[in-house]
Amino acid sequence: MATDNKKICPTCGTRIKEDADRCLVCGSTLNGTRADAQVVRGGRMPEITLGLPIAIGLVVIFLAIGAGMVYLALQQTGGTGATTTTPTLTQTLTGTPTTTPEPPTATPSPMPSPTPFSYVVVANDSCLAIAARFEVSIKSIVLLNNIPASCDTLFEGQELKIPHPTPTVTSFPTATLSGIEGTQAACDKVAYEVGEGDTLSSISLNYNVPEASIKSYNGMVSNTVYEGLTLIIPLCERAATPGPSPTPTPPPPYPAPNLLLPPDGGVFSLSDNQVTLQWSSVGLINTNEAYQVSVMDLTEGTGRKLVEFVTDTKFIIPGSFRASEDSPHIYRWSISTVRQVDVDENGNSIWEIAGSESEARVFTWTGETIAEATPTP
Repeated sequence: MATDNKKICPTCGTRIKEDADRCLVCGSTLNGTRADAQVVRGGRMPEITLGLPIAIGLVVIFLAIGAGMVYLALQQTGGTGATTTTPTLTQTLTGTPTTTPEPPTATPSPMPSPTPFSYVVVANDSCLAIAARFEVSIKSIVLLNNIPASCDTLFEGQELKIPHPTPTVTSFPTATLSGIEGTQAACDKVAYEVGEGDTLSSISLNYNVPEASIKSYNGMVSNTVYEGLTLIIPLCERAATPGPSPTPTPPPPYPAPNLLLPPDGGVFSLSDNQVTLQWSSVGLINTNEAYQVSVMDLTEGTGRKLVEFVTDTKFIIPGSFRASEDSPHIYRWSISTVRQVDVDENGNSIWEIAGSESEARVFTWTGETIAEATPTP
């Protein structure tokens, strides 16, 4: 047989020729016999033979164990991330509304102003001017300060109590308007800001709208207006004016009268029993209008003042207003146009300013000398 001519290498177990001295595989020197080779050769590792179903089952088990370990690792990692992320979102959403409610902190309630309040009379003040300035009636000033009804005893530095006017200026009070809402909405209106020297009568004439309509649309209870007041003029209430509209000459408010005599700084001696004041006309005035003459003794400590109303363009200061002292006194005088708007409970006329006041002039007038009794020899 062919196997009888072969021997086994004791080192690597390769079959070689029987007469070979060296192994062609590992290069070992062969000096022994075949029997020795068989003695030197050791036993092989035990072989384990598995069937195909068992091998597949083991593979499936190992894959299942690996998949379970990966799943557990992912579950632990995902749970930790969700726990750390959720509180951050919650804090951001809930923290935003807490910073917005800061504006309601400033809620100071205004302190009520005292009623009545005080006013100090300045030069050339009159009850008419003060009442028009604060939009109150002269009667309320007279009653509150217990002064004569004529209100001609004011002096510079006098402190008066002025009542607060009742709030009457409203937009469109429903109590005074009449007609259907559609008619009111169709009425053309214009807003007018009262300027210096404006009166309700002058505004009524300029827009050809009755005074009653202006008062009704603005909720006014009197004819008094003041500078800066905004009035709603209902143009739909204009009176019918057939033909060309007449142009008043000059339209109120009237300009300031131009003073003529005496010149500024004029001097009157003891022989002058009276002083005549003259000024230029402002035009044709209405029957209820007049010139207000204001004369004040500046030298007198209490500030004697004379206020008269005339329709002529001159006025004679009576000698009774001259100072009783023999030293000269300084007098200041001015003229303004006024309009009668009412009558008080004593029958005295109530006037309001209807134009600009003139410039003020001064003159000196020597007082009356009291003759001393001379002893008889």
